[in-house]
Amino acid sequence: MPMWILWLILAAALGVAEILTMTLSLGLIAIAALVAGIVGAMGMGLLVQVPVFVITSAAGLLFIRPIAMRHIRQPPPLRSGADGLVGQSAVVIHEVTGENGRIKLSGEEWSARSLDEDMAIPAGTRVDVTDIDGATAVVYPREPLP
Repeated sequence: MPMWILWLILAAALGVAEILTMTLSLGLIAIAALVAGIVGAMGMGLLVQVPVFVITSAAGLLFIRPIAMRHIRQPPPLRSGADGLVGQSAVVIHEVTGENGRIKLSGEEWSARSLDEDMAIPAGTRVDVTDIDGATAVVYPREPLP
């Protein structure tokens, strides 16, 4: 059996192991084995395949893995400003219709309109903000209206 086929089998086995462990190390070594297999399939001997495997593995583990781990550990971006209000709960101050109304949102009074144009939401109803359209909150009642 040609050596390059063994490299491909090793690459496949390491790829499966990476999927099961999610360490990013085995996947990079699997890529190195794949590169060594490709070099072998091109007719290069074992004296070229092994250094290619070692150099590619080292490059992946020393350079690519730290960058990937840094990106994985980053916290999700924080929503701020008007985008941070989407999903918040508010209370209707003046009846909200498909065209206008007022709500109390995060301690401030906001103009609002209903997500459903035909729906009128009475004062005192708790609503969820589904979108911010300019300076107007688009809202929908948390519970069905009577």
